[in-house]
Amino acid sequence: MSGLKAHEVARFLSHPDISEGIFLAYGPDAGLVRETAQRLIRKLAGDDLDSASIVVLDGSEVDAEPSMLAVEAKTMSLFGGKRIVRVRGASKSLVMTLTELQNDLQGAAIVLEAGNLPPRDALRALVEAARTGRALPCYPDSDEALQALIRESFNQQGIRIDADVVSTLREILGNDREITRRELEKLSLYAAASKQLTRDDVLLLCADNGMLVIDAIVDAAAGGHAEKLELALNRALSSAVDPQRLLAICTIHFASLRRWRTEVDAGKSPRQVLDGQRPKPHFSRTSALEQQLRLWSDEALATASARILQTTGDTRRRPALAAAALRRTLLAICMTAAAH
Repeated sequence: MSGLKAHEVARFLSHPDISEGIFLAYGPDAGLVRETAQRLIRKLAGDDLDSASIVVLDGSEVDAEPSMLAVEAKTMSLFGGKRIVRVRGASKSLVMTLTELQNDLQGAAIVLEAGNLPPRDALRALVEAARTGRALPCYPDSDEALQALIRESFNQQGIRIDADVVSTLREILGNDREITRRELEKLSLYAAASKQLTRDDVLLLCADNGMLVIDAIVDAAAGGHAEKLELALNRALSSAVDPQRLLAICTIHFASLRRWRTEVDAGKSPRQVLDGQRPKPHFSRTSALEQQLRLWSDEALATASARILQTTGDTRRRPALAAAALRRTLLAICMTAAAH
């Protein structure tokens, strides 16, 4: 039996063509490997999961005592349910034991979890070649697959989502399936009563809230929004965010604006400049950053940067006044932006 292709795994998990044998879930996405193994075990156990005999072993345990896998696979269930042995962290050290077991499983299923295995890996080669072996590759989700997973998860819960929820989640989430599932479950629980989910809900629950507050501070100051600046500063300082950290990030932000402004002065549009950055600024900030590039000249940015550096030095000498000095400096910068 040759190994399955990655796109064939979901269909196989819905309708496995064998109920006993050696199953290998492998790949670089550890979360997806675990999820694949769990889904397969539920399918193999059938409707009566409680009566199934499911034994979980760690690969290091089996390495230390190779006979353990064979003993567990051949031990009959007291309740007559399906015998399933799950091995986490499986490696090629199991090949000899599995070679002996593959034709004498007596109805048992062995579910192995492993990392990314090359085609010539002995464990992968054994499972792919076995008549009752199935190798299930688990690779990171593509954009299309991740977006489909997000929509499917909320549809199953009857939750209506705003048009930009999927794209926002795609920006925030990585490609680890376990993390993705955990975040989707958290959002589904949050929206269980309202059956409605907005982009703001996603940012509130899933994004790095500390960084969001800091972004709000620098964008409000550089954009000339005094009320937003006051609210954001109050949130940050009440959450014990270090004023020195805020000043350092403001220094970096205004240095970036100066660098980008040079490109604007050379003839590029603000959007072209931002689109050319690597990594690109988060899409939720694009409009604010474009506005800032239009508001500030290089000379004004240089003056603001110098003021931030001066305040940084002052607060290091007199840390007890750091919060007050931070407020005074950022409000002055904010007023400069508002005057343009």
